Amino acid sequence: MEPEDLQRLVTLRMPFGKYEGTLIADLPGPYLAWFSREGFPEGQIGRLLALMHEIDHNGLGELLAPLRHRA
Repeated sequence: MEPEDLQRLVTLRMPFGKYEGTLIADLPGPYLAWFSREGFPEGQIGRLLALMHEIDHNGLGELLAPLRHRA
């Protein structure tokens, strides 16, 4: 994880698929779990989806709240 990745979760939008245009931090848990089962894409977007899955799966979404206010 890069230090900037948490900020990216609340500023970058999903670039493709059913939730195209949705902030990565706002993607639903079942969608993130699907990626976890099927495989995350390559590159930065895959790394961010995997990170968001871990945050969501462990109930740590509130950690992003202060970052949302800065965005």
